[in-house]
Amino acid sequence: MINYIKNQIQASIDTKQNILKDEILMETIAAVGRECLELYKNGKKTLLAGNGGSAADAQHFAAELVGRYGFDRPSLPSLALTTDTSNLTAIGNDYGYDKVFSRQLEGMGNEGDLFIGISTSGNSQNIINAFEAAKLKNITTVALVGRDGGKMANIADYTLIVPSNDTPRIQESHLLIEHMICDIIEQGIFRNGVSE
Repeated sequence: MINYIKNQIQASIDTKQNILKDEILMETIAAVGRECLELYKNGKKTLLAGNGGSAADAQHFAAELVGRYGFDRPSLPSLALTTDTSNLTAIGNDYGYDKVFSRQLEGMGNEGDLFIGISTSGNSQNIINAFEAAKLKNITTVALVGRDGGKMANIADYTLIVPSNDTPRIQESHLLIEHMICDIIEQGIFRNGVSE
């Protein structure tokens, strides 16, 4: 049992080591961080969505920005499209589950906002539909994915691919990337920024 636990921890470390070696991914995380800083300076917001564990990640990310991440500071506007059960069930019932996020983006997203779609496979149809709705409103899109990036990698403005095929390792790494972006935002807006 102990060796099994150690192997799980090592697999998580190995995935993060692979992220650390991926210069393109590092540059893309930094670019998304800069994009977020710019949109917040312009009075815009972030919107997020995912399914299952990725829904929890979307809510976690939004909570870090609306509440706080590392220190007390003014609230930042961020909205997880996964939390309103009336919206989700009404849209799911009337339009189908594939439209639960795109319909919300149509109503609540504005030009200059940024939408982060989270999916371990990169093939969640409701996130793909949300990307299409975002593009129509000039909302920047970020795919936070794993494996080969799936269909989302080809349609997002920015693609953050965790180099793993293992869903738990991808999800753990998504949280790390989300935390890095939150930190870049907080430091950049309320402190002296993050050195390159």
